[in-house]
Amino acid sequence: MNENVEHIGFSVLHEAIRQARYNALKSVNAELVNLYWQVGAFVSKQLARSQWGDKTVERLSDFLHSQDPTLKGFDKRSIYRMIEFYEKYHTAAFVVPPEPQLQSANNQISEIVVPPEPQLEKEAESEIIAAMWRQINEESIRQTILAKISWTNHLLIFSRCKSDEEREFYLKMSIKEKYSKRELDRQISSSLFERTMLSKNLMMSAPSNLTHNSSFITNNFKDNYVFEFLNLPEKYSESDLQKSLIKQIKNFILELGKDFLFISEEYKVQVGNSDFYIDLLLYHRSLQCLVAFELKVDKFKPEHLGQLNFYLEALDRDVKKQNENPSIGVLLCKDKDKEVVEYALSRSLSPTMVSEYKTHLPDKKLLQQKLHELFENNIEIE
Repeated sequence: MNENVEHIGFSVLHEAIRQARYNALKSVNAELVNLYWQVGAFVSKQLARSQWGDKTVERLSDFLHSQDPTLKGFDKRSIYRMIEFYEKYHTAAFVVPPEPQLQSANNQISEIVVPPEPQLEKEAESEIIAAMWRQINEESIRQTILAKISWTNHLLIFSRCKSDEEREFYLKMSIKEKYSKRELDRQISSSLFERTMLSKNLMMSAPSNLTHNSSFITNNFKDNYVFEFLNLPEKYSESDLQKSLIKQIKNFILELGKDFLFISEEYKVQVGNSDFYIDLLLYHRSLQCLVAFELKVDKFKPEHLGQLNFYLEALDRDVKKQNENPSIGVLLCKDKDKEVVEYALSRSLSPTMVSEYKTHLPDKKLLQQKLHELFENNIEIE
């Protein structure tokens, strides 16, 4: 008994250490990103006012290096990235305007600027320094979403995304899914923004049979998925698809969303004296429900729904716990006719979705064109 209590105590302490380290890293990251914002804002404004010339950034980099040769990340190219960072976001509506920190700025000024003897030239210089110091400290993004992701992720987002809407989307997804640089790069390459926006429009326009928390569910599932990481041959079977997804389970979960937890492949449900096998069974933490995936290597057919609805009924009767929501079914098909899907789902009582999958990266330009047309149509409707 004592050993058990001791082990629990050790586990609690380990979790406290782990959480403290995570919080410390978040704090360091927020300060670093905030610093880069302040540098970008200050230099950008000086350049805009023509107070600094084109060569100033290079001289600034040289000066900082001469003052501290160990200082990293402030070469000419990096400073220009900080300028771009500020200029991309300082007018964005989703960035909460920072509140001026005049009091803290004045306190820091009093520590740095020693009142000189009453000489006009020194007094003027002191006033310039004080004004510049206030300008730097009035810029802060510590309390905005910009301070919640890493600088490397910021570089990917503002260098590859073309609009405020797209940048905001990947910022929020990076926070929600805790994307690494590699994961974020893959999601941008797979046109996650365009696919999600188009998918949401299709789901909103089609009749839904997702009876519980419908809007929350549609925000956690997509109309189409990209599995370019499978490297499947031109012709493959459902078994090949299933095995490849299991081998690449980490990438599969990344494409689905990190709230998904893998339970089993070929999950057995027993009804009467017969055994049936669900291709893939997962659990969604936020929705608190089982999610059954059925894989099809051909086009969607209405009869596919009957099989999936049968599995959902078996899960809800025999597997689902009392505190969990009704199970959700997802048919992953290689292709689908939207109208056929609409007709098939209109009478289905189970929470079911029919999604397409692709085994290669989508044509990003084509998706952007479709999204542009969608936005234009929405504007016309309004």
